[in-house]
Amino acid sequence: MSSLELQNRIALPPTEPPPRQSNDRENLHDVVIIEQNLAPADRGAAAWRLLGAAFVFEALLWGRNLYFGFPLSFGVFQNYYSHLPQFANNRFIPVVGTIASGISYLGAPFIIPVIKRYSKHQRHMILVGWPLCLLGLLAGSFATTLPTLIFTQGIMYGIGFLIFYYNILSFVNEFWIMRRGMAYGILCASSGVSGIVMPFAIEALLARYGYQTTLRIITVGLVVLTGPLIPLLKGRLPPSERAAAGKTNWNALRNPLFWVYCTSNIAQGLGYFFPSLYLPSYATAIGLTPTQGALVLALLSISQVLGQFTFGYLSDHRVPLNLLILTSTLVSGLATLALWGLAKSLAALVVFALVYGFFGAGYVATWARMGSAVSEEPTAALATFSLFCFGKGVGNVAAGPLSAALIRKGVVLGSYGAVRYKSVIVFTGSCMLGSAVSVGAWWVRLKWSRRL
Repeated sequence: MSSLELQNRIALPPTEPPPRQSNDRENLHDVVIIEQNLAPADRGAAAWRLLGAAFVFEALLWGRNLYFGFPLSFGVFQNYYSHLPQFANNRFIPVVGTIASGISYLGAPFIIPVIKRYSKHQRHMILVGWPLCLLGLLAGSFATTLPTLIFTQGIMYGIGFLIFYYNILSFVNEFWIMRRGMAYGILCASSGVSGIVMPFAIEALLARYGYQTTLRIITVGLVVLTGPLIPLLKGRLPPSERAAAGKTNWNALRNPLFWVYCTSNIAQGLGYFFPSLYLPSYATAIGLTPTQGALVLALLSISQVLGQFTFGYLSDHRVPLNLLILTSTLVSGLATLALWGLAKSLAALVVFALVYGFFGAGYVATWARMGSAVSEEPTAALATFSLFCFGKGVGNVAAGPLSAALIRKGVVLGSYGAVRYKSVIVFTGSCMLGSAVSVGAWWVRLKWSRRL
């Protein structure tokens, strides 16, 4: 018996019987039994099976690096829509994509408490959200006006994704703990993997069948490819243990470092999406073909796969987190200002896509370790991730209206950014460098205070 237990017993009134130890022993025994029956974390067939299923859903239904659904594709769709009579010269075409991902990002802090509160119904939420995403695409195939596209491919798709995706992410957090950075890196890289093929496939489908038939083909393909994987979406913990986790932990908001990361994340998110949106149309503006524009996006995808896996893997306590963040933002910002702005050929755009994709996309893969850096409470992981999603969503939603204001009329070959895209390029690079400054200033201040 410990001295603390002895003091507690002595302090009890004589009329009160000593506390029973059996309940504690029974509870401890129950915990041991539950732990023995659980699938292993960070390894094993169940963990990799879930991560594989989540990888496919992330790749085909989201594409965190770009705007919605079929990853790395909306740049191709946007370029196509802008040449249709019913959508031509409409500066708000990018809103179709940004509204979907904006809902998915900004709604994260609101859906997480619902998931925690009704954790026994997580699989039911998946069975509601997944069909709603697909219905959004199918309904969009009948749209003939921009507001209808915004409602179907934007609002319907975004709400459906919000309902089902964060339940999958909750399952991933249960299975992947010590190697969570690597797991998140793999998930983030999934959109790049699908993006290697998707831009070419969609560009070919649009050219041959038009957007309405293309959206229907994509809907059927998503049903076939993701439907059979739904039975694999299961968590590590039994529903009773998941429900006992309690309320959502928001203690990270009290840590000043959280707000530093939030500032960096919002700044990075404000500029991050523009290259993915405008590379195809930029390629066309400097005299390249639509196929070459799709090639640039495909190469961007390849570099994103490598960058996100690398940054996620290195964030598992192998390289200082702040160093990874600074590397990502500084290199991507300088690459935007120097490489994209001066690009006048396919070769120059390819170099930019490879550099920007690797370093810019690697930023999101560090979110898992940002969360553990601002809160050591395991139950806070999903909450902090949702807050970083919200910050990214601020930039994501703002990208649509900002792009309408930043894009100029007319193209001047040989000029910086072909004139039309000059403001977009400068804004993107400035956002990346601003993101680096926020974290760099904190890091320098921290090291200086430690010296003092």
